[in-house]
Amino acid sequence: MRPIRAACLGTATALVALLACASVEAAATDTGSAHAKGADRVITLIGVLRQQSRFPVKPGGIPAAQGDRTVVRSDLYDKNRKKVGETGGTCTTTRTTGGGAEVCVVTYTLPGGQLSAQGMVFGILTQGRPTIPPPPFDNAITGGTGVFDRAHGQVHAETIAPNTRRFTIDLD
Repeated sequence: MRPIRAACLGTATALVALLACASVEAAATDTGSAHAKGADRVITLIGVLRQQSRFPVKPGGIPAAQGDRTVVRSDLYDKNRKKVGETGGTCTTTRTTGGGAEVCVVTYTLPGGQLSAQGMVFGILTQGRPTIPPPPFDNAITGGTGVFDRAHGQVHAETIAPNTRRFTIDLD
């Protein structure tokens, strides 16, 4: 399969499909260690897509087909627009009808460790083509390393400006 280079957010590449076009501030709040009992920790970041490749199962790749895969890498920025990490992940199309669906697995590399998240993203296709802007979604945090050891919670992702996403990481 040959990759199709994506020029926009399109598929649910979602947890990380972020293109740089507008400068946006994000608030980052740290309320304790990720595995402290009874403490919640919320981290808000802005992501900027640096690479995105789509691997369709059908020649040409439009319309989307079950099994299409997207691979992404994004830079992450804090409220001061300082680069604080990156994400890398894959999304696989599981349904092309009724708005479409993808399952995504993403790793966030941040100071002190990594967070892993995964889940379904719905409504990412309109008539078999990527929806722009893609809808917001929530995915589960499935684990972490370092300061994020034993992490639980969720990641909320939303498009906040053309080609820009805000990730709100809510650790339980």
